[in-house]
Amino acid sequence: MEKRDEVGSSAIGSRRSGLTKSFKLAIGSLLTACSKQEICKAFENFSANEQEYLHRLLIQVIASLHGNIEEEFESLCLETQVGTALDTVEQLVEEQALDPLLSDKTNVVDVAQNVLTIKENEIQHLENMLQMAEEQNHSIRACIEVLKKEQVDISGVADAVEKLRRGSLYHGQPASNGINNP
Repeated sequence: MEKRDEVGSSAIGSRRSGLTKSFKLAIGSLLTACSKQEICKAFENFSANEQEYLHRLLIQVIASLHGNIEEEFESLCLETQVGTALDTVEQLVEEQALDPLLSDKTNVVDVAQNVLTIKENEIQHLENMLQMAEEQNHSIRACIEVLKKEQVDISGVADAVEKLRRGSLYHGQPASNGINNP
């Protein structure tokens, strides 16, 4: 009797029963009974009673052979634990069908290549962001340098104005450059 596993998608023992059915079909086609006409044709020199007896004997021999061969097959399967091995194979096949990484639908190499491509794209994106940040830092430093120079220039102008103011106060005259003292 077949048992259903937890998944229920296939019956455990179906490979075993398939093997048994295939074996029985094979021996059935090899050991088929001959028709009475074939017996009569093959043994023309025998009487009708002898031909009938030979036909019944042939049917008994073939039936006995079928039974003996099937019993031997079952015995051999039990000794070699074919059924257990087939059930294990069937269970492994079922587990692989449920595992997306082992199924035929998913190629592990493709998955690895996709992950690699995604990671390479992320690295490229991060490198671009780093380059943009470095360019912004360079621009900011350049602006700071310009501001420092302007500050120096402004302080120099302030010093010059102060000198002019002192000079014009010292001489008591307004500066000739048009700057008025407050």
